[in-house]
Amino acid sequence: MTTPIHIGFLLFPNVTQLDMTGPLQILSRVPGAKTHLVWKRYEPVETDARFTINPTVSFADCPQLDVLCVPGGFGVGDMVLDAEVLDFLRRQAEGARYVTSVCNGALLLGAAGLLKGYRSACHWMWRDYLHRFGAEPVAERVVRDRNRISGGGVTAGIDFGLTLAAELAGEETAKMLQLAFEYDPQPPFDCGTPDKAGSEITARLRAMQHEKLVLAEQKIFSVPV
Repeated sequence: MTTPIHIGFLLFPNVTQLDMTGPLQILSRVPGAKTHLVWKRYEPVETDARFTINPTVSFADCPQLDVLCVPGGFGVGDMVLDAEVLDFLRRQAEGARYVTSVCNGALLLGAAGLLKGYRSACHWMWRDYLHRFGAEPVAERVVRDRNRISGGGVTAGIDFGLTLAAELAGEETAKMLQLAFEYDPQPPFDCGTPDKAGSEITARLRAMQHEKLVLAEQKIFSVPV
């Protein structure tokens, strides 16, 4: 009988759903995996794409997780100041085999004090904020530092999921999962990082996101460290 592997994703308002659903889809197929969508309560949670996702378990009812994963999104700005969320992450991290994140979810781990002295990936627009929490930002799709595994921005969550699947079930299983999901990226444009996109497109995107970034930054810098 396969020993259950409890894999929990933090769900919160204004989460970027692909940060969560990308790796969740991969990891749900790992032999023995029991996936959990965890939030304070059981009511639907609105994502930044404006549709809702139903939690499967509350903080109070959540079992000890083998894998704790924190996705990102603009909602992270509120979560870094939420004592109930931070306490949940700290409690679960104590017993987890892997403490992980995707995108700027790394900042939420940082705010909980779980990244001090660790290398971490993060979305390029948020990466430098990791310094505030004593982490070393790394511009890579997936970063492994001891039992901390992090994915970069949004779509890197799929690469992260396959990397973690290999850790949990072996490389052959991860390869079969990649084939099963026909994960063979061939994007129509080669502009997925600031270096590739160029300064003009990068500046335009930053300008579009400026107001949200400023609001989130104010909250990030108000977190005691």
